[in-house]
Amino acid sequence: MREVQLVVIGGGAAGMAAAVSARRNGVQDILILERNDSLGGVLRQCIHNGFGLHRFKEDLTGVEFAAKYEDMVREMQIPFLLNTFVIELKPDKTITAVNPEQGLIEIRAQSIILAMGCRERSRNALLIPGARGAGIMTAGTAQRYLNIDGYLPGRRIVIVGSGDIGLIMARQFVLEGCQVAAVVEIMPWSGGLPRNMKQCIEDFDIPVYYNSVIAQVRGKERVSSVLVARVDENRRLIPGTEFEIPCDTLLISAGLIPENELTEQAGIRLSRATRGAEVSEELETSIPGVFSCGNVLHVHDLVDFVSEEAEEAGQNAAVWLSENRSLPGLSQNSGQESSADSSPESGFSQSDLADDIVPAVSGDGVGGIVPQFVCRGTAKKEISFMFRPKNRFRDAVITASSGRDELIRKKAIALTPGEMCRVTIPAEKLAQASEIRFSVEGTMV
Repeated sequence: MREVQLVVIGGGAAGMAAAVSARRNGVQDILILERNDSLGGVLRQCIHNGFGLHRFKEDLTGVEFAAKYEDMVREMQIPFLLNTFVIELKPDKTITAVNPEQGLIEIRAQSIILAMGCRERSRNALLIPGARGAGIMTAGTAQRYLNIDGYLPGRRIVIVGSGDIGLIMARQFVLEGCQVAAVVEIMPWSGGLPRNMKQCIEDFDIPVYYNSVIAQVRGKERVSSVLVARVDENRRLIPGTEFEIPCDTLLISAGLIPENELTEQAGIRLSRATRGAEVSEELETSIPGVFSCGNVLHVHDLVDFVSEEAEEAGQNAAVWLSENRSLPGLSQNSGQESSADSSPESGFSQSDLADDIVPAVSGDGVGGIVPQFVCRGTAKKEISFMFRPKNRFRDAVITASSGRDELIRKKAIALTPGEMCRVTIPAEKLAQASEIRFSVEGTMV
């Protein structure tokens, strides 16, 4: 059984940033576990630019962004194991992993940072009916085929969903000489960043069908066409609205899911809204000394904010190790079974919380909040909360309140589900709060 002060599970942008931050804050005994054959995660296949504008004040490709953090990891001589798959995480912070060189590995960590990232929704998750021929894949898989392996996965493409990876791949396919026949989106708006809709779809005159779904996939050996149909406000197919689009490839770009199987296995409380761990303002989970950050905590819009959050997690883990302190008053039982008085987006109930814990909950128009609770005795001067709006709003007002007391009020010209919202509240305002409820008002568009 190997003993390690801090284990970081995941060697992508979040994992590397967390490890670098922890080392800068005094942690010497660190180990990164990465299941792929190199550090960098999905950034290794992102050859487009737009990364690093916030974090490094440079316009970088994903590959360049990852390389900057990998250089830091190597310069600081932070150990890492590649091709290492974590198969078990226990509540006592014991990790079981396996790799080809060392076989079965057992590690007991004093502290852990969860940075496993996220995965794409598959065809099965979307229940797309029809034939099961070749040519159906996620946008990220197509990106890897093209940018890492050098294979063009298709010539005439239809994209299901308007997530950012799919939008970026639409542009790249056009630049490779292919035809992107359509983007089919079930919602009345795009799920990606507005800049990607403009630069990748509108600038290339790619048709977008909103309020629409794939009603059927056709083709025996390989996809030959798809049947597209409109849906009503309840997302039910409207009979008679079907039309056919010939294609040889169907890309799935319909959202991302945090990779939280290990988190759940350890008994860490999960949020129903974000599908990530519930965390305090220190990014600490319901198990003391275990922190979560990046896309495994909640799916971000920009990798710059992933690394920023991860650096904070690394710093907090360093402080925890130096003080060996834990979050008071939070039940460590898994959040899968909720009580009658539990929050609809969260697994914890008021009876689980001590008097010095303030829960953060979602009101009208607000998706899952991170962090989900705040300690009144926090050393932070201000707390930043992040969420995605549930709809598109114009002339919006974001409010945070506790009972009848308004804690903060923030105006926004426009809000969209594709972009994260960040609200910062001075810690002194939370001293007497019973809960922090976030709401969005404005004109829905």
